[in-house]
Amino acid sequence: MLEPDTERIFGALNEAGHTIRFVGGCIRDTIAGHTVSDIDLATDALPERVSGVLSAAEIRVVPTGIDHGTVTALVGERAFEITTLRKDVATNGRRAQVEFTDDWYEDAARRDFTFNALSADRDGRVYDYFNGLEDLNAGKVRFIGDALERVKEDYLRILRFFRFHAYFAKSGPDPESFAACRSAVTHVETLSGERIWNELSRTLVAPNPVFICQMMEEIGLLGLLLPVERVVPRVEALSTLEKMLSLQPDPIRRLTALIAPSRSETLKIAARLKFSRTDTRRLENLIRNRGVLDMKKNGLSLRRALYSSSPDQVCDLILLDWADEISSEAGDMRRSQKAWRDVWEIASAWTSPEFPLDGRDIVEIGIKEGPMVGEILSEMEEWWVGQSFQPDRKACLTKLKRLVCRQ
Repeated sequence: MLEPDTERIFGALNEAGHTIRFVGGCIRDTIAGHTVSDIDLATDALPERVSGVLSAAEIRVVPTGIDHGTVTALVGERAFEITTLRKDVATNGRRAQVEFTDDWYEDAARRDFTFNALSADRDGRVYDYFNGLEDLNAGKVRFIGDALERVKEDYLRILRFFRFHAYFAKSGPDPESFAACRSAVTHVETLSGERIWNELSRTLVAPNPVFICQMMEEIGLLGLLLPVERVVPRVEALSTLEKMLSLQPDPIRRLTALIAPSRSETLKIAARLKFSRTDTRRLENLIRNRGVLDMKKNGLSLRRALYSSSPDQVCDLILLDWADEISSEAGDMRRSQKAWRDVWEIASAWTSPEFPLDGRDIVEIGIKEGPMVGEILSEMEEWWVGQSFQPDRKACLTKLKRLVCRQ
């Protein structure tokens, strides 16, 4: 609020006779003590007026969503989204038809949850039309007004209810809000995959996602989103490991822990959630290779896997298999945990060694260029890996000469 860049925007619009406030998430997160990522502003000035006033103040303006009343002001290193006050004219469960207004209450009333309707002026005075501060302090996620009507306006709010519950709730769900989500849950299927994954991924990486997954299971939401076998305890075990190892939670990794699909089901989930090719490939590889590598028993097997594939993928597989064992409570857990910890320390510190030979070395000892060069090189590399990557270049050349002589 006190940064010069922020002051420039507020000053320009205030001097032009307009009101401007901080709105939504930045106010909610500041009060709750969470990290603020985006700074959203609202004003009673029309979009064209905002652009004109700020441009006259030599502030760059980009019409990022001008049809919906939003422009982005670029000042210094920051981007500020500035949206004209709006009211809903019509809704269809996915999008709202809006009109501009100069009424702050009407703009607040179209938002989803009470603590998302908070706004604040440049002096830090908070405007709270729906007891959002009280709900935020109590850890209560509550829809504004009639909960079912809010859900019917945009069915994505069902997913948002669970996401915000994961981060802000201090007790069980608000009964009316939870009942509204249950009543309209089947309509989630009408939403686009991108919107679903945007919410679900942020829910999965919450500090304690298990209770939220159980709530979603209770109303049938998780089954609609992920119509495959689900193993919620495995997510709890993975979350515990991530905390123990000081790892950032990852949505694909946690999704992999949650589900147990076939290959075709995996591809269907990735397609439904509109995954990128990279994320689809990653999910498929983690599902396919989970439980395949017996990395606890054979140090060389682990190092082979780290050398031949992505170390990040191997680390993910270690975490998933470790979580699987914890959640199933199989075997001697104390002994098992030490073995997993040893494996993790090797994998997380892994730096891939460089094979000392290349194709030129094969040619220089008399092998004609062609397929044979690649075959010999592969055989040499396999030998080198089997020796735990220890032989240096001199030792590898000696072995190469012996190998070629035998052929």
